[in-house]
Amino acid sequence: MTRILLISGSTREDSLQTAALRTAARFAPEDINAGLFEGLRGVPAFVPGEDSPHDTVVLLRHQVRIADAILISTPEYAGTIPGSLKNLLDWLLEDNLLDGKPVAWLSVSGEGEDYGARSTLETVLGHTNAKVLKAACIRVPIDPSAVDRSGLVTDPMLHQALQDALQALVRVLQMSSQAPPRPAWQHYSTVLPVIERRDTSSRPDWQAG
Repeated sequence: MTRILLISGSTREDSLQTAALRTAARFAPEDINAGLFEGLRGVPAFVPGEDSPHDTVVLLRHQVRIADAILISTPEYAGTIPGSLKNLLDWLLEDNLLDGKPVAWLSVSGEGEDYGARSTLETVLGHTNAKVLKAACIRVPIDPSAVDRSGLVTDPMLHQALQDALQALVRVLQMSSQAPPRPAWQHYSTVLPVIERRDTSSRPDWQAG
């Protein structure tokens, strides 16, 4: 069974990013153990060299250690990732917990609405030496009206799309553990059109279309 740790970059309980990841965890395929880290608001300010970190940091580090891969979904604030998410990543950087760890992002925003956040996220992950699985980074646009009062996405088609995103991450994870394959720039969803990653010189190579 593949363990995937889901991390939302939003501290809002009603955020689309958290709703998407919560729904992905709830309806994950049987062969995927997807767990949502729910302690972002409780992560204290990063203190370099802290000998006895907060319990929330201890839990976070444990969940990262046992995860086979991490899937991050973040909003964009002022053209970048939220400070709370950067703070969380700083805690993981000190112990090199992301060194070689497979990571991908899930965007729930429309095209062109999250360029700064995704760019910054990949820059920070690069400094942690995480293994960014670009072929598993995917976009599933979600409208606020699709989220119910319990914080779950209600549209069955989006349920399936989120399951497809998890399965795409697992497939790329499996391929990356074998001989380097030719990059697969397309994800096929059973309910959505082809989600294509265009690799052109005019756009960043990680930008999903």
